[in-house]
Amino acid sequence: MANTPMKLFLFFTAFTFFSCFSVRNDSVVRPRVDRSEAKTAFALLNDIRQRPEAFQHELGLTSLNGISRTPLRWNSTLAKVAEARALDMAQREYFDHTDPDGFGPNYHINQAGYTLNPDWLKHKETNNFESIGANHPTAVDGIKALIAGKNSPGFRHRAHLLGMDEWNASLNDVGIGFVRAPSGSPYQSYICVIIAKHDW
Repeated sequence: MANTPMKLFLFFTAFTFFSCFSVRNDSVVRPRVDRSEAKTAFALLNDIRQRPEAFQHELGLTSLNGISRTPLRWNSTLAKVAEARALDMAQREYFDHTDPDGFGPNYHINQAGYTLNPDWLKHKETNNFESIGANHPTAVDGIKALIAGKNSPGFRHRAHLLGMDEWNASLNDVGIGFVRAPSGSPYQSYICVIIAKHDW
């Protein structure tokens, strides 16, 4: 019985040690999905499409010709895909339309249940519907940067988001994902904008 206090002491010491270890493990900061930011970005994008003249100077829209005034429709399936894509980039620390497994947006969109024309699925890395950005303080900043297009050769993101050609003007369903990355990550945030349609 003389050893009982010592045994109790050792038990509680070990318990405290492993409890602290567990708390430290659980408190690791992980990427955080921000759906409120995504919805704010959606509202802004529709506002820019319907009132481009109000944003002409800020976004460097030298011409308003060709901008689709058709409002985009929020699609919950596309939003889930966009969110998952942004989260995957944050978790695996890459920035690309093709994930490290070699799959592109078209594959992920179709796999989520938003069925696409089979011709758009012939190559697993294909992207017809996604614009991505990184390192923006907010999703609104991300949308503005994508449209301003200073780092987008040929202004591809601008054409996609504003429906500025026949293909992009035919896309009306949208989902947006915005993820904040933890300190020490390559980028502080990721935004993914998917604007799509099922078929011609």
